Amino acid sequence: MSSEGYPRRTARLLHTDAFTKPTHSMDLDARAMLSYARAKAAGLSYDMMVEDLLSLTPKFWQLHNDPLVILDGAAITLLTIQFNLCAGTIARYCRQRPDLLPLVDDFLRFRKHGQFMLTEVGHGLDIANIETTATLLPSGEFILHSPTPSSAKFMPPTMPAGLPCVAVVFARLIVGGEERGHRPFIVPLNDGKQMCAGVSSRLLPYRGGPNPLPHALTTFSNVRLPRTALLGSLEKPANIHANLMDIIWRVAIGTIALGCVALPLMQCYATIGTMYSLRRVVGGPARRTPILTFRTQQAPILTVAANAYVLQAFQRWAIGRFCDNRVDGRVRHGIAAIFKSVSVQHSQQGALSVSERCGAQGLFAHNQMTCLHNEMRGIAIAEGDVLGLAIRLINEILIDRYEMPPSTNPDSLLARHEAGLLSDLRELVRDLGQHRCSEVNRLVLPYCQPTMEAIGHRMAYDAAVAAGVRPCLIDLYVAQVVKLDPAWYAEHAGLGKRAQQEMETRAMDAVLPILGELVKEMDVFPYVTAPIVSDERWSAFVDELKVFRGNAHVDPLESRSRLGLDAEMVRSHL
Repeated sequence: MSSEGYPRRTARLLHTDAFTKPTHSMDLDARAMLSYARAKAAGLSYDMMVEDLLSLTPKFWQLHNDPLVILDGAAITLLTIQFNLCAGTIARYCRQRPDLLPLVDDFLRFRKHGQFMLTEVGHGLDIANIETTATLLPSGEFILHSPTPSSAKFMPPTMPAGLPCVAVVFARLIVGGEERGHRPFIVPLNDGKQMCAGVSSRLLPYRGGPNPLPHALTTFSNVRLPRTALLGSLEKPANIHANLMDIIWRVAIGTIALGCVALPLMQCYATIGTMYSLRRVVGGPARRTPILTFRTQQAPILTVAANAYVLQAFQRWAIGRFCDNRVDGRVRHGIAAIFKSVSVQHSQQGALSVSERCGAQGLFAHNQMTCLHNEMRGIAIAEGDVLGLAIRLINEILIDRYEMPPSTNPDSLLARHEAGLLSDLRELVRDLGQHRCSEVNRLVLPYCQPTMEAIGHRMAYDAAVAAGVRPCLIDLYVAQVVKLDPAWYAEHAGLGKRAQQEMETRAMDAVLPILGELVKEMDVFPYVTAPIVSDERWSAFVDELKVFRGNAHVDPLESRSRLGLDAEMVRSHL
């Protein structure tokens, strides 16, 4: 594994001022601006080209696997918006419109900030019903307008941040009073110091937990755009929905790309958990025992380590299928959704379980895990909310619109589990007679996400076996997945409670002796800043803390008159 094939392009940045500056006591606005500086430094280190965006070269995927996310999730968020969503969307039109190439190059060289504005506050995932309009004028220009408060574009950080900012804004195209579907438009938002005329950015309070990013509500008041702002044709598409899915294709790329971010996070949890558990000891001076000795401490660390190795194999398989243009586009999108769902699931499980085993230390943002857990909560929603993706995918599979690639190990436990869940839902839909009714809402929708995750678990297993991942890691992965639905395996696979426990115990016994080797291979320690991983780091951290001293004197037994307390009166009230 682990870092093989993933060069650490940002490693040289770790010793620069932008990445060594302490942030724990920094003002949130200053931290947000620091993330912009870090995003620029990281983006330039990749020397990304237009072809990297269009062909999804290894360099593109390496960016989304960069352990830099461990240090600053906000910087990676800015980067993936600018490179994948904004520049990637515009780059697609460059072959027909070479005049757009300089703008894309400005984004790739960070001469401008780029944003991507699709979702509206009143519509969320219901992007087909966005309200922002772009009306063609007789002059050939457009008027971009937000007609209602619910049409405000939600989340993209559009406030001035030092560089001119240009966005890809999605709106309903209106020509001669006729709606002609959705289109992307190139829209200047600010010059780096103030907003452009007619564009309003309302700064939202910072999200609690992750690295701060200035998310905003953005509206347009009769903003005049030139004809060249339109990306695409004025003609009404034959299929409005198919056109919408086509013009937001970079979102599907973002679905799988953001899923990749989970891997360095899981490697971080395994690294911090291992090193802290070796450093933290219990017992008297004569017999000091590292807490890693205890299975309760080992279990979450071994699990997240095994999951990381299996997930990496799944990631490489999923990227290969996603980039294969011979595969049905709906299937490619489905693979991206499945990969993201499993990545989010395993990453969040690892964050909570490992941080809990670090006790009170696991609660603090400076030990990284709680912050990264919150970053992943955002990723679970961005570029396709996991639940929304699951509802769409599973329902389309159930009505046989397409199928996911079959298992290469159909007799495996996880393949049987996947087949069993799908069979149950298919039988239910057949009994109901249709897939659009209130009963489907009650009986099918709640099980779409677990079913999509089951498909992902099987795919991850198949990929790990094909990639030659250590068998003990695969065994532990299977044991952990079985625990997610123990009743099914007891009922349909003959695995009772004792058998499931023994499966997990045997796998952990096999993985424990190589834990140190696994963590070393992950190669993310240079990006880990948690002070709890070593005595040296903890001492340095304590030395930097703000110290309060003084010469005050307080007598804990001072007289009741000085304290203004009447003990007898208090006693009389009891």
